[in-house]
Amino acid sequence: MNIFQELNERKTIFKTKKYLDHRFIPETLPHRDEKIESIAKYWVEALNKITPPDVTIYGKTGTGKTAVTLYAKKQLEEIAAEKNLNIRIEYIRCTDYNTEYQILARLCQQLGKPVPYRGWTKAEVVNTFRNLFKKNILGEDLILIVILDEIDVILKNDGDNILYTLTRTDNVAITSISNYVDFKRFIKPKVKSSLRDREIVFPPYNAQQLIDILRERSDASFHEGAISDGVIGLCSALAAKEEGDARYALDLLKTSGEIADEKGVDVIEEGFVKEAKDRIEHNKIIDVVMTLPIQQQKVLEAITYLTQKHEEITSGLLYDVYQDLAKNDKVSYRRLFDFINELEMLGLISANTISRGRGKGRTNIITLQCDVDLIDKALVYKD
Repeated sequence: MNIFQELNERKTIFKTKKYLDHRFIPETLPHRDEKIESIAKYWVEALNKITPPDVTIYGKTGTGKTAVTLYAKKQLEEIAAEKNLNIRIEYIRCTDYNTEYQILARLCQQLGKPVPYRGWTKAEVVNTFRNLFKKNILGEDLILIVILDEIDVILKNDGDNILYTLTRTDNVAITSISNYVDFKRFIKPKVKSSLRDREIVFPPYNAQQLIDILRERSDASFHEGAISDGVIGLCSALAAKEEGDARYALDLLKTSGEIADEKGVDVIEEGFVKEAKDRIEHNKIIDVVMTLPIQQQKVLEAITYLTQKHEEITSGLLYDVYQDLAKNDKVSYRRLFDFINELEMLGLISANTISRGRGKGRTNIITLQCDVDLIDKALVYKD
């Protein structure tokens, strides 16, 4: 028998896994009605042929930012089609298109103008994009809302040129999504003044809200009786500790079901959730560390070494150890702070500034936030 046919026909407690995927957009989004309305009240201007204001959406991972924005996108597209309005909402994930050229080329392609991803000058791409906004033969202006998800990625990699171009193109509104409140530090003042955005903050889900989300998804995902009492509550409680991350809650429940299938049982037990937690965290940390640039890996290796020695890790001590590990291929002390900030944003470390008392100044104390052995393993894999 074909291996894929055999696996596909194997007994499972799942009816389908698609509803447990965080990318699935359900018909309803529990506990996010207020945020849907917040986006809609700005975008509604497009129905009156007025370019909406720019919007910036903040929130930790798994707080529903992308799901809510795409839900609002679908709703606006439906009513625009009913009213025969020339409104387009285009979604761009900045991890996939991470330069101004790539984003403009992608937008042109989505709007029906073929533009290659390389080979043209920047001016050619910009002019081609802007020409799309000239009145068509019916005299109807195109209004475009560009959703830039994970905008901090392009700002760090390519600067704020894309915002400069989009804010200076007629009939274009930007909706930016970021996990980081401070991402605007990458935007120059002249671009900030053009952006003039409205801000929407997504709070973390609490445990009860996560229970509601999981119950709704689990009914459609598992066969009846496949989840024992306490499993959904435990998944929700663990995810609530992870800053209310609904993605994590869904991943816990799905992985728990996969573990039940591996064991050949018909019911998910609470113990499977704990196994799922270990498996998810193991894979996540390994993946993150292995994809770090080599210099950041060296900094993390130095932090791990000092943690194993039970040292209080100050930035000065860290730099000394890092220099020994990096040898001739080291960065400056100032650049080290950028690495510390980036490792903290990834959740691998924490850095807190403390006062040593009068006349002794202030210093950074750095703490590893994950298992030392796991970091060691990831660094070995990279080598």
